[in-house]
Amino acid sequence: MSYYFHPAAESEYLEAIAYYESKRPGLGASFLAEFETAIGAVLAAPHRNPVEKPPDVRRKSLKRFPYTVLYREVAESVQVLAVAHHRRRPQYWLGRR
Repeated sequence: MSYYFHPAAESEYLEAIAYYESKRPGLGASFLAEFETAIGAVLAAPHRNPVEKPPDVRRKSLKRFPYTVLYREVAESVQVLAVAHHRRRPQYWLGRR
């Protein structure tokens, strides 16, 4: 199974990496590594995580960083709809498909 980003989610992901890297060298790489660990768990068992928005949008929280990955299964892949900071307004990503 593979994954791909909604264009807005990819922007959020890249902005988060750049932000953390600007705060401390190497921290952006740590964010990227944690994201990859989380998405690996999602790809291994996409239905393991709780449903955020019925019927098919699920969430996987990162452990070290205050972000949640919102995703859905599409055919034989996972679409990342948002890489959402916990303090961002809730469900701002709802229009993404």
